[in-house]
Amino acid sequence: YEIPFWLGAPLSMVIIVYVVNAINLIDGIDGLASGLSAAAFIIYGTVFGLVGKPVYAVMSFAALGVLVPFFYYNVFGNPVKRKKIFMGDTGSMFLGGLVVAMGFGLGLPFLIAIIGIIYLTETLSVMMQVVSFKLTGKRIFKMSPIHHHFEMSGWSEVKIVGVFSLITAAGCALAIWWVSSL
Repeated sequence: YEIPFWLGAPLSMVIIVYVVNAINLIDGIDGLASGLSAAAFIIYGTVFGLVGKPVYAVMSFAALGVLVPFFYYNVFGNPVKRKKIFMGDTGSMFLGGLVVAMGFGLGLPFLIAIIGIIYLTETLSVMMQVVSFKLTGKRIFKMSPIHHHFEMSGWSEVKIVGVFSLITAAGCALAIWWVSSL
């Protein structure tokens, strides 16, 4: 089913802005943005290889090749040169743009919602917190985005990254199943 341009263009802009900002928000804990984006690029590279788009597959795996060493040097608790490299807004927004470009390049931009379930959750937690505070003066979470809520609830950074990575892995498995059934 084709989405008409008058609906597709604004919807595409919303998806782009949402995902780019979502990955910028999850860059608050060491290894979270790079780890979750690496999982997305593994899935995108695999799917692009399966559907016969090798240029996109190479680009996905190249992004993965950049993220793996970054993740190694930036992950919490790494005794070797810990925090010598920072991603910052420029890096996280580039990752967000690349994740969105891969989704649109595949022709399935809604696949981003399955692969990036954490992206959705993190940004929704910020939006819910802002709306709740403005309307009622009360906060839903101790702090937003939600990874900071878990951090303030006593979870370690390693546990947060681990749990969020498992959730992302489940979303990625679901995405592979969904694409293979098309």
